Amino acid sequence: MSVKQLIVGSILFAVSLSAWGQEPSSRQKALEAQRKKLTEEIKQINTLLFSSKKKEKDALTEVEDLDVKMDVRKRLIRVTNAEVNLLDKRINVNTRDIQNLRDELKTLKADYAKMIRQSYKSKSSQNRLMFLFSSSSLLQAYKRLQYLKQYAAFRKKQGEEIADKTRTLQELNQTLIVQKEKKETLIKENRAVQKALAKELDQQQRLVQSLRKKGRKYNRQIAQKQKQAEKIDKEINRLIREAIAASNKKAGKKGETTFALTPEDRLLAANFKGNKGRLPWPVTRGVVVQRFGTQPHPVVRTTMIKSNGITIATAPKTQARAVFEGEVMSLMSFRGSNPTVLVKHGNYITAYKNLAKVYVKKGQKVAAKQALGEVFSNPQTGKTNLQFSIFNNTKPQNPSQWLTKI
Repeated sequence: MSVKQLIVGSILFAVSLSAWGQEPSSRQKALEAQRKKLTEEIKQINTLLFSSKKKEKDALTEVEDLDVKMDVRKRLIRVTNAEVNLLDKRINVNTRDIQNLRDELKTLKADYAKMIRQSYKSKSSQNRLMFLFSSSSLLQAYKRLQYLKQYAAFRKKQGEEIADKTRTLQELNQTLIVQKEKKETLIKENRAVQKALAKELDQQQRLVQSLRKKGRKYNRQIAQKQKQAEKIDKEINRLIREAIAASNKKAGKKGETTFALTPEDRLLAANFKGNKGRLPWPVTRGVVVQRFGTQPHPVVRTTMIKSNGITIATAPKTQARAVFEGEVMSLMSFRGSNPTVLVKHGNYITAYKNLAKVYVKKGQKVAAKQALGEVFSNPQTGKTNLQFSIFNNTKPQNPSQWLTKI
């Protein structure tokens, strides 16, 4: 291999190493962040849904809670597998680069040794002087002197290149060791998660079998919960439509189905919309146990349940807080349901359902993160669940797209 080929090869090697090192690094960091988030979410689920030994859950509640935790475990397994696969690719690339670097070092050292031997044969100052004095002209003598200088500089540069490549090789070897250790750790963690998931799946299947024996009872229970949720959503919709009608009447408009906004309201709505994906959570700590939209029930898969918001499991005595500044539009409570607070943000409404206590009044201005009330804790199950919704006029929004990712 010529010196020119070595230099070109070194440049290509450095470029490929840099290109590979940057892109997977950001991917690896993103996967690692997801893995840590999901691991923390499982801890919160265990604390919020499974830590109370005093409260006896019915089989239906047990299956619903297990379904939430199993869903997070499955996502954790997928993310960890992706991280292991990425590490595998990086290990393979590093192994290849290490071998290429060793081959380059071998060639460099051989060329350098040959150069040293040749230099040793003609190292005496007498030989160098004779080489200069045997020149046929002053110009040739000058060129020979320049050659001797360049030869010495090139020999020094080759020595430095060998030292640099040796250090790079040592660093790559150390990186490879760390990557292999991390891969083994991730595989070990994943096996533990898979083992826990298999145990939970077995537990859930046994519970589902017991539920099937009392299928009618639990079908009625699911239907009753869905009916109650629809009743609350219907009342919220009515209150929003009344507020829309009142705003249009005040503005001298008729027949409008959206809020008539003042300049201040438009600014507030624009600010609210501008914070999509960055709104604080309505509780300081919690996990989503029911998602937005229509979805099959975790037990009776043929039964579809609809949610106009999300349900967040939190700790007892937790306070529900406003996700943005606004004005309390309505306080809602009727037989068979716990209080709900509706806060207006221009033409956006946030709803905080299933409260035990309410701290605010209708028409009151509230600030972001201000406490609105205390979330209700079910004395039978020990569950503390806040049902949270967002509406644009009367149209439900998916809160998960509006709240900050934690």
